[in-house]
Amino acid sequence: MAAETGKRKGDHIRICLDEKAQAKKATAGFEDIQLIHRALPETDKAKVNLQTTFLGKKFNAPIIVGAMTGGIEQAVAINASIAEAVEKLGLGMGLGSQRAAIENSSLERTYRVAREKAPNAFLIANVGGVQLVHGYGVKEVKRIVEMIDADAVAVHLNALQEAVQPEGQTNFKGVLAKISEIAGAIDQPVIVKETGAGISAEDAKALEKAGVKAIDVGGVGGTSFAAVEYHRASKKEGEIQHFLGEALWDWGIPTAVSLIEAAQTVKLPLIASGGVRSGTDIAKALALNASLASIVQPILQTAVKGSKETEQKLQCLIEELRNVMFLVGVEKISDLSNTPVVITGKTAEWLTARGFNLQKYAKRGIH
Repeated sequence: MAAETGKRKGDHIRICLDEKAQAKKATAGFEDIQLIHRALPETDKAKVNLQTTFLGKKFNAPIIVGAMTGGIEQAVAINASIAEAVEKLGLGMGLGSQRAAIENSSLERTYRVAREKAPNAFLIANVGGVQLVHGYGVKEVKRIVEMIDADAVAVHLNALQEAVQPEGQTNFKGVLAKISEIAGAIDQPVIVKETGAGISAEDAKALEKAGVKAIDVGGVGGTSFAAVEYHRASKKEGEIQHFLGEALWDWGIPTAVSLIEAAQTVKLPLIASGGVRSGTDIAKALALNASLASIVQPILQTAVKGSKETEQKLQCLIEELRNVMFLVGVEKISDLSNTPVVITGKTAEWLTARGFNLQKYAKRGIH
C-alpha cells in the first residue's frame, strides 16, 4: 500500500514537471477580469504595503505555495527548497497529502523537513477527504498536524482524480459529515481545498455550515489531475482510464468563477488557486475577495532547482503585485477588494446565468 502510494506520488511529480498536464482549452478565467488603470494613482509605490493576515497569522505578502508533495525521497529537496524560500519571504506553504507517512512512519521526514527549514512560516497539513470516509479520523489528523507542527489542516477534495485513477476511491458518501467532525474536534483551523475542479456556491455554503474556517477554491485552469492520470495510465493497461482522462481533462469550474460564487455566498476567507500564474493574477484574485493566492506549478518548476530559484520566482510575483497595486492606486491589500473590476466574457456569462451580481464590482469607488 505504502509503496503504491509512493510510486503514485513520484509519477505525479514527474508528470507535472515533464508532461503536458495543464488545462487544455479551459482557462482559470483571469483574462475575463479587468482591473482599472489609474492614470492618477495618487499613490507612492514605495509606500505600497503587501502585508496581510490569514487565520490569525501575518504574511508579508498574500501568497501561499500550494500543496505539492511528500512521501518520497525526491520530496525532501522540493519541500526544503520551498520552505527555505517562504521562511525568508514571510509567506506560507501547504504540504502534499500526508497519507504516505501515516502508512509508513519512516516517510515523516519528507514532510517534517518543511518545519525544520521554516520554523516561523504558516504551514498547512494535508489529508484527503475520501480517506476520512475510508477509516481516517481525528487521531490521524492530529498526527499529521504534530508531524509538521501545522498552523492549519487542509482536507483536499479530488473526486475527479479518484474517478479517473485506476486505483481511485470513489465512495465520497458521508465526506461532509466527516469534515464537520474533524473541524469540531481539532484545535487548528480546517481549510477545505479542491484540487483543480473548483468549488460551487452550493458546496461553499455546505462547508461553511460544517464549520470549516477557510476554502481554497482550486479551480480549473492550472494542472488537471484528469490529465495527470491520463499520462499515468498507459493506453494498453488502462484503456478506459486513458479515455476518461482525456474526456474529463478540462472538467470543472474555472478559478475566477469559483472565487466569485464562493465570495458572494459565504463569509469565510478564500484562497484562490488553479492557474494563478502571475502577480497580476494574484491582484485580480484579491480584487475578487480572495484573502490569499496559491501558486503551485510554477514553484514546482523552481523547487527542483533549489531554494534560491524558488525565492527569486516568488520575489518576482511579489514585485509584479506591488506594481499592479500602484497602477490601480491602492496602498494596502485590503484596498484591492474595493477597487473596481470589470468582468467580461465566459466568466460574466456563467455568473449572470447563475444569478450573481457583477455590476457591484465595476461600480466600486464610483460615487
